[in-house]
Amino acid sequence: MSHLFLRTLREDPAGAEVASHKLLIRAGYIRPQAAGIFAWLPLGLRVKAKIERVVREEMAAAGAQEVHFPALMPREAYEATGRWEEYGDLLFRLQDRKGGDYLLAPTHEEAFTLLVKDLYSSYKDLPLTIYQIQDKYRDEARPRAGLLRGREFTMKDAYSFDANDAGLEASYQAQRDAYERIFQRLGLEYVIVQADAGAMGGSRSEEFLHPTPVGEDSFVRSAGGYAANVEAFTTVVPEAGPIDGLPEPVIFDSPDTPTIETLVAHVNANLEGEFTAAHTLKNVVLALTHLDGTRELVVVGLPGDRDVDDKRVEVAFAPAEVEPATAEDFAKNPLLVKGYIGPWSPEGPVLGEESATGIRYVLDPRVVDGTSWITGANIDQKHVHSLVAGRDFTADAFVEVATVREGDPAPDGSGPVSIARGMEIGHVFQLGRKYAEALGLKVLDENGKLVTVTMGSYGIGVTRILAIIAELNNDERGLIWPASVAPFDVHVVATGRDAAAFELAEQLSSELEAAGLEVVYDDRPKVSPGVKFGDAELVGVPRIVIVGRGAADGQVELWDRRTGERETVAVADAVARLTAR
Repeated sequence: MSHLFLRTLREDPAGAEVASHKLLIRAGYIRPQAAGIFAWLPLGLRVKAKIERVVREEMAAAGAQEVHFPALMPREAYEATGRWEEYGDLLFRLQDRKGGDYLLAPTHEEAFTLLVKDLYSSYKDLPLTIYQIQDKYRDEARPRAGLLRGREFTMKDAYSFDANDAGLEASYQAQRDAYERIFQRLGLEYVIVQADAGAMGGSRSEEFLHPTPVGEDSFVRSAGGYAANVEAFTTVVPEAGPIDGLPEPVIFDSPDTPTIETLVAHVNANLEGEFTAAHTLKNVVLALTHLDGTRELVVVGLPGDRDVDDKRVEVAFAPAEVEPATAEDFAKNPLLVKGYIGPWSPEGPVLGEESATGIRYVLDPRVVDGTSWITGANIDQKHVHSLVAGRDFTADAFVEVATVREGDPAPDGSGPVSIARGMEIGHVFQLGRKYAEALGLKVLDENGKLVTVTMGSYGIGVTRILAIIAELNNDERGLIWPASVAPFDVHVVATGRDAAAFELAEQLSSELEAAGLEVVYDDRPKVSPGVKFGDAELVGVPRIVIVGRGAADGQVELWDRRTGERETVAVADAVARLTAR
């Protein structure tokens, strides 16, 4: 340790909120360079390499071969697939001295596709799965929690290439199985959930989520085995009801009731019956900015006891960017009466439009034909009741944007769902032919005909996994790494001023290294035992050997950081016990 490039910190770094962020900096594994960007120090690289070794071993067992691409990629391939625009502000874009456009790759589907196109031309060359472990770049708006949400991160991304859909199914399952083995070897709890493919595209998409309170993803699961990200959750649509014989809509005065809460209070005080927010139809105005820069307003109708979920909205209207309508938007559209918007008006729809406001109107799937609602009348200070879906108003489309709640029924009939927080640690996609078609990846089949290759994409967040392992394995004094990924197998600490202790500690370290263990030896001569013990606890090597007062008698102390147990043993016994594990 007198030569190790390491300085520990006694205080938590400013701005660090989660344990992994605090401890990885304090213990000298990483150092911040900018928001969401970190330098890796020797201890951090050792842990990262051990995680990567597990990944590489399981990739090889699944038949995948390793390659490596540059992070700096030209624009053209990403433009051909539409992702130069789709990724929006997440991309780091730059130009070379000749004015050529480049990006720091957030992922490499295009590069892998073009490489296979360049080298392979026959179905006999397939199936093929290749992968890399490489740094990725995404310009996150709010990097947070250290390595859990950064702008530069290390990811393993694998890609399978098959001549037909049956081959894709087999390749996908092989990678999915490999992911389970990786997470099991790393001691990580995981839940496999249905997910939205997002900018990646493709048909089947599943995420591996690690349940954790610091996770930024919400997911739902039922006791019957259903699991999905909230973005991929689909509503169980109620049965439509009869329309004949239902009361006609009635407009009523509703002064100072621009919110659902004030509306419910008003109708309960002035109308017959007992009403809740679930009887009202909430209408939310959103502004979509499309890839070509055009701005479009859309009105979303949903039951008043539900709110709009930001992530579900993002998925529903992708690749457009979504934000709440502004005061300027309302000013430009006088038919939008803020606080009193609805899908119907007594004058009927605007000429040439199906909507009473002249703006595209979309509905939550729960608003089925035959349901009756209280909602805005598109007249200031007035609402309407007995407004029936399918008779008085219709939708341009149905969208899944409402919040998911505890107890909502799972779409597969497996019972009510519960909601938990999780952190994505892996994602597998059946891309299909999206990228192969865009980039012209075809091979000759057994009949000599050109067929488009079908692809899969499989990603694991290496640096995020490191942070999660740190998050799970620590106490108030520091990190406690699992033996499989600890930077060293044994931490030897020499204490006191007696030369015999340092001689014995050095001898012990040499014997342990000769037996194949990785050892860090705290040989610092003028550092107090308290500081050495504090550093050992902070750094987190799970097995510690203290060589001090008993050195003259050939005695050392074994300290297990995982259990806290400490015992004095003879040096020979210490070597035998440490090398036997």
